[in-house]
Amino acid sequence: MRLPSAASASRLPSSLFLQPRARTRCVPSSSLACRASSSSAAGAGDGGSRKPWLFVGLGNPGKVYQGTRHNVGFEMIDVIAEAEGISLSSMQFKAMVGKGRIGDASIMLAKPQTFMNASGESVGQLVSYFKIPLSQVVVMYDDLDLPFAKLRLLPKGGHGGHNGMRSIVNHLKQSRDFPRLRIGIGRPPGKMDPANFVLRPFNKKEQQELDFALHRGLEAVRIMVPEGFNKSATYVNTAQSSEMLNR
Repeated sequence: MRLPSAASASRLPSSLFLQPRARTRCVPSSSLACRASSSSAAGAGDGGSRKPWLFVGLGNPGKVYQGTRHNVGFEMIDVIAEAEGISLSSMQFKAMVGKGRIGDASIMLAKPQTFMNASGESVGQLVSYFKIPLSQVVVMYDDLDLPFAKLRLLPKGGHGGHNGMRSIVNHLKQSRDFPRLRIGIGRPPGKMDPANFVLRPFNKKEQQELDFALHRGLEAVRIMVPEGFNKSATYVNTAQSSEMLNR
């Protein structure tokens, strides 16, 4: 999918784009989401010798793209950062990077600033420099082929036509063996061009459902780091009822 240029996107009315929103609300239906994140203050164990987990959210930098469907990967990283008290204050390898801990394990959060279609330039360098095993590189991104606010956590796979993922695969020497969290944004209505659809904001109902999905993604990370990918995938991929989404 080919994105419009930043120049063309900037011609869209600014009122169409949502402002950043608070991230501290807990989801009542998830006791996990409402627990204190004291585990991130731990880490006095033997985690120092382990390679960190790298969680990468895909999106486009700049205010014109904030609050749009193509930037839900960035939003997922922001939710994790706020919940775990991690500051994304360092620019490394063309990405905003933050470092912290969950339990005794080190984690890194990254938001590539290369624009979506060149995300691999940043991710490839981060993986290489920090020598992170691909099994601990988790990429989070928008997916047109999943229903809105549906999450799917997979251990590996192709790029599915997503240009950000295509770039990452290319810069990881064509390896597809890294986990990914797909965040559903649904299909464009009617005959709308997908490139225009991904730059649209969310309505109020969608915003509520997206918040629930992002908190579910946060819990997936909190399970994955100490307990492993499989347990996290079981949690994420369990069907969500409409009653849960409407809470």
